Amino acid sequence: MKIKIFADGANEEEMLKVYHQKIVTGFTTNPSLMKKAGVKDYKGFAKRITSQIPDLPISFEVFSDDLNVMIKEARVIGSLGNNVYVKIPITNTKGVSTAPVIHTLSSEGIKINVTAVFTPEQTKTALNALSPDISAIISVFAGRISDTGINPVPIMKKCKEYCGTLRPHAELLWASCRELYSIYEAEESGCDIITVPNAILAKLPLIGKDLTQYSLETVRGFFADASSLGFTIIS
Repeated sequence: MKIKIFADGANEEEMLKVYHQKIVTGFTTNPSLMKKAGVKDYKGFAKRITSQIPDLPISFEVFSDDLNVMIKEARVIGSLGNNVYVKIPITNTKGVSTAPVIHTLSSEGIKINVTAVFTPEQTKTALNALSPDISAIISVFAGRISDTGINPVPIMKKCKEYCGTLRPHAELLWASCRELYSIYEAEESGCDIITVPNAILAKLPLIGKDLTQYSLETVRGFFADASSLGFTIIS
């Protein structure tokens, strides 16, 4: 399998654990994940992570909704290390395109991870804003696309097509991974990267597991749970 697997989360202990286990090749974070992990000091967290994980790509996101402030925040984040990518949402909360922000920062040599992308049209906008010789990531939220009942694979393939023609250096990332099989879907789509939460990373050992054996283990699990609850049907 060619696709690179990143860890998606902001729990410092878990990030360091999978880093030392060498089961991922990069990391992504976002404000929602930081809130879930109880991060209180953003800059302190980012500095600790980059000091302990200096050799793999790590994405940290700007917080501001103001485009000019986004640029200032991104410069601070980008200065944390050569392995840092700055996550810029494709629009702000008012629906205003961040393409000028992406263009400015990319032109300065800052690595950008354009996030919250859902459509090929947004992908094209992001790619056109990027500097042609600076590393970048386009994060398309395939999992959230599938939440709407739409198959994300054709969309991801079109996004990859745009990457190849407009900015070959830009990597396409499958975001909002919902299940282990998404890794195979991302590979099929031509994605360069998939970012995976720890709960799904924990399922990696299941790959190739014998299904008959898995069935037996499932039945045994049901039986053990029912027995522990003391359920009876026939008195």
